[in-house]
Amino acid sequence: MSQLEQSLAMRIVGDARVAVADPEYEANTGMFGGWTAALLLKAVLDHSESFGSASALTVNFVARVIPGERLLVTSIKLGESNSLSHWRVELRRSQGKELLASASAVLALRRHSESAIDFRVPAVPPPEELSASNPPGAFGRRTETRAIYGQPPFRRADLRSLTWVRENSGRHIDAIQLAYLSDVYAPRVFHISEGPRPSSTLTMSTYFLAAPEELAAIGDDYVLSEAEGTRIEHSLVGSRSRLWNRHGTLLATTEQLCWFK
Repeated sequence: MSQLEQSLAMRIVGDARVAVADPEYEANTGMFGGWTAALLLKAVLDHSESFGSASALTVNFVARVIPGERLLVTSIKLGESNSLSHWRVELRRSQGKELLASASAVLALRRHSESAIDFRVPAVPPPEELSASNPPGAFGRRTETRAIYGQPPFRRADLRSLTWVRENSGRHIDAIQLAYLSDVYAPRVFHISEGPRPSSTLTMSTYFLAAPEELAAIGDDYVLSEAEGTRIEHSLVGSRSRLWNRHGTLLATTEQLCWFK
């Protein structure tokens, strides 16, 4: 079992699940947001009443998740049809009522249909031709990046970056892994700053476009993160990213709103 899989392990206690915030996935200001998103999605997918595959996840980060603490995760099905189900998930401290994060998720039974796309994968070198680096924080030791454009992210002319990303514990790509990788890019406010500054994600939405069999074919390979800023103003940062496999398939899109000082 990979380190990330162990980190996301939960045991059932009554109507909820108990997890531990693994310090191996700590960021500079608490647990890495991608880890929190992955945990909340896993709680839905592991629920006995879930069916289909993840199609959408929106996480609201309410308070700092402290590495090492016990967490209580509750997931509730809000409604369903023959093909879709809607869920609400909440993350709290196990010894209190403080809400740390909440999420909404949509699961869907995929079926064959017409297809179309407006975006094209950027022309980039393969990850093997680029130098490897790691983000700051403990989670960075578990996360490999290979920058193509936009790194280091300080005093740049634009808010774009292109980076191969990979969670390096050997766990194969699925929706849970994509939720984790959705948060693996530097805050866009760094691009207009002299250096790092306090920045925290308020909300993050990820839309899973690839079918489960497309994700399974990736194995534990790299994913290309094509990130850009939308607007920085009034202490708020809008950003979004498209995640591609190395063969040019669009796997997921993600959008964030961040707060900075």
